[in-house]
Amino acid sequence: MLLRRLKIERVSKMDAIKRIRKQAAVKMRTIVLPEYNDNRTLEAAEIARKEGLANPVVLTPEMIDKEQKENYIQQYYQLYQSKDIDLDTVRKLFSNTLYYAAMMTREGKADGLVAGAVHTTADVARACIRCIGLDEKFNIASSCFLMEVPNCQYGDNGTFIFADCGVIPDPNARQLSCIAFTAAELAAKVLNLTPRVAFLSYSTKGSARTRSADKIAEALSLLKGLSPDILADGELQGDAAIVPEVAGIKCPDSPINGGANVLIFPNLEAGNITYKLVQRLSGCRAIGPLFLGLNKPASDLSRGCFAQDIVDSIAITAIRAQ
Repeated sequence: MLLRRLKIERVSKMDAIKRIRKQAAVKMRTIVLPEYNDNRTLEAAEIARKEGLANPVVLTPEMIDKEQKENYIQQYYQLYQSKDIDLDTVRKLFSNTLYYAAMMTREGKADGLVAGAVHTTADVARACIRCIGLDEKFNIASSCFLMEVPNCQYGDNGTFIFADCGVIPDPNARQLSCIAFTAAELAAKVLNLTPRVAFLSYSTKGSARTRSADKIAEALSLLKGLSPDILADGELQGDAAIVPEVAGIKCPDSPINGGANVLIFPNLEAGNITYKLVQRLSGCRAIGPLFLGLNKPASDLSRGCFAQDIVDSIAITAIRAQ
C-alpha cells in the first residue's frame, strides 16, 4: 500500500511540471532573457524553443538598437529624475542588457522577462520594479517560489507556493494580505489549484499573544476584503497549516483543515531560510523567485540554478502572460 502511494505521488509531481509546460505551449509568448553570456540560459532557451514553450529571445548587445536604447534611457530618466538620479547614472544602468530587457517588457515588445542566473535578486528586482512598474491595485512587489516536494502527501501531493521569499524584509499587515492574494492568484492560474492560504507563525490561533499574531489577524481580515471567498486562515504554526491531524487538535475550526498549499511567511528571514532548507533536505524543485505585483510577469533565478530550472521559469512566465 505504501509503495503504491509513493508511486502515485511521484506521478503527481511529474504531472505538475508536465502540466506547466503543456499549458505554456497553448499560447506562445515572447520571453526575453538578458543574460546572453550564461551557458545555462542559452541551453534553456534552446530547450524552450524546441519544446514550443515560448519564443525565447536571448538579448545580446548586438541586438540592441542604439536609438531605442537612448529612448529608454530618456524614459527612465523622466520617471526617476525626482529621486535625484542623473543621466550619467542612468546610462550606466543601461550599459547592462537587463534594463533594456525590462523596458522591452514594459512596452510590450516582450511578454515577460526571466533573469537572475548571473544577476543578484536585488539587481533583477530593482530593474523589474522600476522599468516594468507596479500593479496599481497593490502598489507593492513581492515574490514566491513554486515548490515541488517529492514523495510528499501534504499540500497538493507536495506542490506548494511559498511567499515572500525574496523581496520584502518585514511586511506589514496590508503587504502580507497583498502577498497572499497575488500568490494565491498565481497558484490558481499557473497550477490550476484551488488555493488554500495559511499565514504562518510560531503560534496557532493565539497560543502566544504577540504583535506578530495581531498583524497576521489584520492581514487575514484584509485578504478577505480583497477576496471574500478565498480559503485562508492564520495565524498557524507550520504543522497546523499542512498536517490535517495536527490541525484537528490545534485549530479544529480552521477552514483549510491542515490542507494549506499557499504558505505565507511572516517575514523574509523565515521565508528564505525555509525554502532553502526544504529544497536541500527534501531534494525538491524550487522554481523562482517569481515576482508578484508587477504590471507584467517576470521571474528571478537562483545563481546556482540549472538549465531546467530556467526552462520551468520561462514556462511559468509564459503562462502568466497568456
